[in-house]
Amino acid sequence: MLFLSESPTHGLERGIFASQVLVKGNMARPAISMMLMLSIILPQACAALAAMTTALGVIEDKSAVSPQTETAPQPWERYRLPDTLSPVHYNITLWPRLTKNEHGLYVFTGHSTVDFECVKETDLILIHSSKLNLIKSSGHHATLTGLGGAVAPTIKTTWLQETTEYLVIQLNSKLEPGKSYQLYSSFQGELTEDLNGFYRSHYSEGTESKVVAASHLQPTDAREVFPCFDEPALKAVFHVAIIHDHGASALSNSMETDVVNITIDGHDVSQTTFKPTKLMSTYLVAFVVCDYSHIKTHEIPDVLIRLWAKRELLVGRYGDYALNITVPLLTRLEAMFDITFPLDKYDQVALPDYSAYPMENWGLVTYREVVLWYDPKLSPHKDREWVTITVAHELAHTWFGNLVTLKWWNDLWLNEAFASYMSYVVSNQVKPDMNLMDMMLLIYPKEIMGQDAQTDSLPLSCPEEEVKTPEDIGLMFTQITYSKGVLVLHMLSNFLTETVFLQGLRTYLKQFSFSSVTPANLWHHLQNAVDGSPEVKLPASVGDIMNRWILQMGYPVVTIDTTTGTISQRHFLLDPNAVVQRPSFYKYEWIVPITWMKSGIEQNKVWLIHKSDVCEAMKTDREWVLANLNMSGYFRVNYDLENWHRLITQLGANHEEIPAVSRARIIDDAFNLARAKVISTTLALRTTKYLRRERELLPWEAALDNLEYFFHMFQRSAVYSPMQVYLKKQVQPLFRHFKNITSNWTDIPSKHTDKYTQANVISLACEVGLEECRQLVTAWYGEWMSNPDINPIPPHLKQKVYCAALSEGGRREWDFGWQEFNLRADATEHAHSDMRSSLACTRVPRLLHRYVRYMMDPNKNQMLDIAETTSYVASNVVGEPVAWNFVVTKWDDISYSYGPESNELADLILKVTKRFSSKEKVDELQSFRKVLSQAGLDSAVRAVEKAIQRTEDNIRWVAENLEQVQEWFSREGTLRGENGLE
Repeated sequence: MLFLSESPTHGLERGIFASQVLVKGNMARPAISMMLMLSIILPQACAALAAMTTALGVIEDKSAVSPQTETAPQPWERYRLPDTLSPVHYNITLWPRLTKNEHGLYVFTGHSTVDFECVKETDLILIHSSKLNLIKSSGHHATLTGLGGAVAPTIKTTWLQETTEYLVIQLNSKLEPGKSYQLYSSFQGELTEDLNGFYRSHYSEGTESKVVAASHLQPTDAREVFPCFDEPALKAVFHVAIIHDHGASALSNSMETDVVNITIDGHDVSQTTFKPTKLMSTYLVAFVVCDYSHIKTHEIPDVLIRLWAKRELLVGRYGDYALNITVPLLTRLEAMFDITFPLDKYDQVALPDYSAYPMENWGLVTYREVVLWYDPKLSPHKDREWVTITVAHELAHTWFGNLVTLKWWNDLWLNEAFASYMSYVVSNQVKPDMNLMDMMLLIYPKEIMGQDAQTDSLPLSCPEEEVKTPEDIGLMFTQITYSKGVLVLHMLSNFLTETVFLQGLRTYLKQFSFSSVTPANLWHHLQNAVDGSPEVKLPASVGDIMNRWILQMGYPVVTIDTTTGTISQRHFLLDPNAVVQRPSFYKYEWIVPITWMKSGIEQNKVWLIHKSDVCEAMKTDREWVLANLNMSGYFRVNYDLENWHRLITQLGANHEEIPAVSRARIIDDAFNLARAKVISTTLALRTTKYLRRERELLPWEAALDNLEYFFHMFQRSAVYSPMQVYLKKQVQPLFRHFKNITSNWTDIPSKHTDKYTQANVISLACEVGLEECRQLVTAWYGEWMSNPDINPIPPHLKQKVYCAALSEGGRREWDFGWQEFNLRADATEHAHSDMRSSLACTRVPRLLHRYVRYMMDPNKNQMLDIAETTSYVASNVVGEPVAWNFVVTKWDDISYSYGPESNELADLILKVTKRFSSKEKVDELQSFRKVLSQAGLDSAVRAVEKAIQRTEDNIRWVAENLEQVQEWFSREGTLRGENGLE
């Protein structure tokens, strides 16, 4: 599953009434505004819930009457399955109804069998089942039979244990080890709209409204569709049949083998049967029923590759790139791992509504449709990049996750980090013009290194016993797993060398195909590859080195003192006074691989094994030393003050002698070290002085990312004017550089990364008041307003130009943008998404108030876009109070749309409050926390607590830095010197 995040290339993804009861999992929560009214409306709410339960036939929870002990918990009270039974294969038949029943619900019915082997003697069967109405037969919820001559015990009693999501079956005698049995159940469930389990999604085709049924079972929602042993290590073969209306297409993991017309209870329907799957985990099972068309290719022998979508989108050929890029990516991955793609078909389905995550269901990958579309004429360059990376990520899961699967969710990074990292490796080979390995080193450090420098960070791999409940498992799908995992794997590949790294992966994947693993299995195979390579010398075993990086939170800052040659390390925290609350995650020094250069010449790698050591080669009084060359390791670097001076001088004299990735890391490390009070803020600012000569994306991106904090803290203060003057001086040469290479903005840069840089320069130049930029964007936007059918703005610049033009304009420009936003509300290009973010750029408060009002109108806005749109408004200094007021006053409605414990709501709170830096805002946050706490909204409460801590940190930082920062910008904005020396 790909975690879509905000970055230069990612940025894609993200109640009805306050008087309704919110249902999350097995708990019903009242909306916040109901708290004082609860005693009045509770009877009606309970009656409504009871009516729905009756309509669906939900079975009561018998947890309270099930056998209990006061000592050890019973097996059904534990969240992990006992090791007594092992599934072999399932037979599943499902019939999703794409029209409402007499109770106004969309339902699915079905029946299934699971054949399993008894591993240890037991008189108890536990099988996962949640939110299903299991239809009783002979007084029980399931039927048990013996296989191969085994005699099945009779069933004593059955019940649903809702807390742990089990169907519990107690037997009158014991199952025999080595014998096989079959469990049959018949059930009914609801096709909900919550984008999990088996759900429905609505879309329009012409004037006709249509429904598609689709599944998303990761990590623990297979149990909501059919009873199953829902743990990743319990793999089985799945035999699937789907009943559906005539003319609809039914898809599952395997190739369809037969479609027959049948009659059931007077209904004339079709039944599609599929080949048995490969041995796989329950979370990878997938179903789609739709009225879609498809495009296909047979370019890979014995593998049919199809892309399914709404007809209008395929007619426009918007899926051609995604389909065509699949072939070289898949072919290259096969060669990389020396393992042939094990299936005979690979379907990719574009769904109108889907969660933020494309999902790697084996043989039937599902996406939110906007993720897959690319139009060479209309789409920005980032769409081509993102489609490539996204398709590559899901393909990489064939080997990492599907073929070889984690044993338990505490090691989710074995699936997700590998899929993410290998998606960049393979895409960089297939599309070298995109500079994707550099883009990886731009995106992922920005996403994770700040978060991982907090005291509440987590390790990549948690102890297995700490990940038990579905909620615990859901918390593993974080940026730590994805982004930190990518950077740690990048470091591993670098110090092993790519050749040894891939050799170890090949033997690992081959040995554990169709099985499950822990990190120890991976380390073993990588160590074997190291032992067979005389070129690679390590100071410790692969496992000893890597366990320190995955089993403890955070990362080190390595300090190099060039006056003595001393190298030291310590845990890097942005708050120098913070105390790690969970020291068990921080026991050992990291074993740090340090690549480095001296005055432009690369040196031999140095390993820092202990807290400190001495490297005589780094001792110098004249030459500059640069460590962590091209960010080959996951750590920050600090130097003695003289070496900082030498590096800054070198940047001013000839910055190209230092690689672009390392120039970016100098800037980013310096600003973060300043935030942590390791070096001065003015020293960090000095790393930006050479930018007048910089033309590459990564250093500029690092500078802009860090200077954003200065904008947030000082945009309303006396610092802002001299800061604008300084940045205008720095950006003007870059602005004119792009004016020249594009023939006065009429051509598009040929270099992939230059397109990003060009967009950045327009954004910054207009923000700091460069008149040439303001004239350019208003002229472009005005020309478009004059002829809406012809947009003169290059696709890769649209969002930045729209934003800058709307910031300069007024109601007329905003109304035009709103009209275009509504006219282009489709998934064929990012015009819709670009305009949605740009409408938040206006500096007219009443237009921002209108915009947030529109968000709550389902006729004007998709409800699941509320959080992202509100965040856009908050990023505007004028819009911040508008967005904050909206969040507080409309929390009930917003939380109803997402679910009260969703990650989107927690992220929304943190984004809307990122500028807060006053005692008044602390008071407002504390009041909001109290309301959320009374409502029991734990995730939102934690987010508000983080916002309070951050606001207090902002207050302190401004007090400590305002005077010196204002003085520095005032001086540097007028000085002409560019060599970085004061």
